Amino acid sequence: MSVPYAKLPTWADYGLIPLINLVVAFTIAGLVVLLIGENPLRAAAILVEGALGRGQAIAYTLYYATSFIFTGLSVAVAFHCSLFNIGGEGQAYIGGLGVALVCLAFDAILPWWLTFPLAIAGASLFGAAWAFIPAFLQARRGSHVVITTIMFNFIAASLMVYLLVNVLKPAASQAPQTRTFLEGGQLPKLNFLLEAVGLSVRSSPFNLSFLLALLAAFLCGCSSGAHGWATRSGCAATAPRQRTMPVSARCASSSMPC
Repeated sequence: MSVPYAKLPTWADYGLIPLINLVVAFTIAGLVVLLIGENPLRAAAILVEGALGRGQAIAYTLYYATSFIFTGLSVAVAFHCSLFNIGGEGQAYIGGLGVALVCLAFDAILPWWLTFPLAIAGASLFGAAWAFIPAFLQARRGSHVVITTIMFNFIAASLMVYLLVNVLKPAASQAPQTRTFLEGGQLPKLNFLLEAVGLSVRSSPFNLSFLLALLAAFLCGCSSGAHGWATRSGCAATAPRQRTMPVSARCASSSMPC
């Protein structure tokens, strides 16, 4: 029987390892910039300045980071279930479709605080339904989940292009996008948080969903910690029964969103 690796100290797991990853990433990127004849230090300075140099830049960075937090959690939760969910991109596409359909349907008749939970439910339903297909194929047919989820990323992208161009796009518009959501489909902005610490933000889409992403990350972290405690305390003794879990239950657990 193989001996499990020792658990890293907290300071190494959450501090040293991410720092090493960051240094390696910047080093490799710097070598590429150097090969094309540019100054890598200047390129890194421009990168940092564009992301964190001004209040406006920080607001946009946090806004774009929100989607990455949610998608990263979809991979992390599946990984704790011993599943490698590489289809987070496609699930995010289809989950966004669920949000859009809810907002388009209710933004004119409901306030944002009622549309918000409906949009979350729509995203969860659509994203989980999209993940259910490769999960079912793995449970029923033995299809490799990495291959199927990668394929479903491209299928989701093509489906979104088709729906935006042929179904959701307003008749008089040339841009492949839906109409602008009305006030009932727009989340409150959080620019005031940055302005409260002295940063200037003219306008940005940075909104309440960022706080929801942080809450989801916290809850998933608590859930993972509780799972680890249960495993160490002997609750994992029931694991052999999972080998005979019905196909429908395995598919549901594989496609369950965070």
